[in-house]
Amino acid sequence: MKTYSREYPLFSLCGLNCGLCPRYQTEGVSKCPGCGGADFYQKHPSCAVITCTLKHDRVDYCFQCSSYPCEKYRNQSDKDSFITYRNVLADFEKAKTEGLQLYKLELNEKVEILEYLIHNFNDGRRKNFYCIAVNLLSLASLKEVFQEIQNSVSGQDIDLKSKIEQVIALFETKAKFDSITLKLRN
Repeated sequence: MKTYSREYPLFSLCGLNCGLCPRYQTEGVSKCPGCGGADFYQKHPSCAVITCTLKHDRVDYCFQCSSYPCEKYRNQSDKDSFITYRNVLADFEKAKTEGLQLYKLELNEKVEILEYLIHNFNDGRRKNFYCIAVNLLSLASLKEVFQEIQNSVSGQDIDLKSKIEQVIALFETKAKFDSITLKLRN
């Protein structure tokens, strides 16, 4: 696995959006490089999904495998890790039907929004919330919230804590409207 690398580490072999994960969006030694990113094997020395693809079709994404959907995807877990697994099947379907290039463009846009939120509205305790919200909301809903943040929150002459409260409220309102729970499943 020391030689496993990928051209686009933000969307993993198993369907996670690595670019929206708190471990990818961190600084320091715990930073994950994304699936197949530089020195990936040091952070994830044994990955069953990589082992599986090396034994089977050697695909870039599990949805491209001749055995997809296998047991892993037919019986999805109701638990999350650092990142939510809720959208994996839908994201695979979108990448499959709309094409990987369009899916990557959408993911790149989400990563840019996430990085803006972390850089401008993080008090050291909000990164996980933003990662979950950006991952779970559709791009259209995310753009609505982002536009509202830029129009009504960013320019206010108030303290960071008050701005963060407004940003969180905007995300929670949109998520409730979209019937989405902005929490990891444990």
